[in-house]
Amino acid sequence: MARARRDTPGTAHVVHLNNAGAALPPSQVTDAVVAHLHREAEMGGYEAAAAAADLIEGTYGAIARLIGADPDEIALVENATRAWDMAFYALPFTRGDRILTARAEYASNVIALLQVAQRTGAVVEVVDDDEHGRFSVADLRRRLNRPGAGPVRLIAMTHVPTHGGLINPAAEVGAVARDAGVTYLLDACQSVGQLPIDVREIGCDLLSATGRKFLRGPRGTGFLYVRRDLVDRLVPPMLDLHSATLTGPSSFEIRPDARRFETWESNVAGRIGLGVAAEYAMSWGLDAIEARVRELAESLRVRLDAVDGVLVRDRGVPLCGIVTFTVDGVPSADVRRQLSSRGINTSMSPAAASQFDLTARAVPDVVRASVHYYNTEDELDRSVAALPPARRQR
Repeated sequence: MARARRDTPGTAHVVHLNNAGAALPPSQVTDAVVAHLHREAEMGGYEAAAAAADLIEGTYGAIARLIGADPDEIALVENATRAWDMAFYALPFTRGDRILTARAEYASNVIALLQVAQRTGAVVEVVDDDEHGRFSVADLRRRLNRPGAGPVRLIAMTHVPTHGGLINPAAEVGAVARDAGVTYLLDACQSVGQLPIDVREIGCDLLSATGRKFLRGPRGTGFLYVRRDLVDRLVPPMLDLHSATLTGPSSFEIRPDARRFETWESNVAGRIGLGVAAEYAMSWGLDAIEARVRELAESLRVRLDAVDGVLVRDRGVPLCGIVTFTVDGVPSADVRRQLSSRGINTSMSPAAASQFDLTARAVPDVVRASVHYYNTEDELDRSVAALPPARRQR
């Protein structure tokens, strides 16, 4: 892939390494969003949406092609958390049902799992890691077949956790879930746009993702994939006049496709930009994007490993583009502030947000200096050179 920033003008003075939080959008995405906002200002919101109907509809097709789904299996929502929540809270649970999740599960997901467990009497079980720190497929099989235990109703796993370079074995988990007849919800927030994703190959029933991370779409956009055979069995936790239709004074009918998980009011400009971002990623090719991102990430890890007192905290085989580290004796928040003062954008993952993983392993808050394909080797050098020196503990 090209290494130039031809699609992100005006950012040469800033090294943007926190794409796990919000990637720089291509100019094509920004132009599409701004063009629709101008259209709204000139025509009015309703009229502008009607005029852009083909563009909006095209986003469903673009997202479907990006992940190997069909357009009627896609719902467009405000963000990845809303997508995940809409799917999860539509699933029925009763006392004794088991929900299996990962040690590296995202904090928002864990909170929702625990809330539903408290409400319903369901039980949340954390699947062990394998020797590489990944979700253990062997332990998953053991838990599914445990004599005398309640039925497993859901496997909920984050594909690429936010606080390290780990890639969980999504397809292997999907194969086990299909054999067991258990619903499988995959959080692909950090993997869509970074890795090739095919929901048929993975075998997930539900997949949530955002636009603003590796996909390089607008903030405030996301999507949910719902396998067509599952749609009719899921009742969204909330409905409106878009997701359902009144059929009489005291009756209604929920629409038959994944858009039952949407609401009528939406960020139309953002949705258009999301479609452009998906098309843009596919124009580069997800295999090429993955190769470039992994190359840069490994190069960054090598540079960090060479710095005295810096410890790379990533686990997993293989590793992805999310790179995390700590500096001995320097709080990660201070590391982030110093890098920011030098024009280097990073982010921080607090240990408290990962109780099953970072906290359990006694790993402190980590700096997240993720790469994307628009970064350069020179930017990696500049970033590492700007790190504060380690402070030896006495």
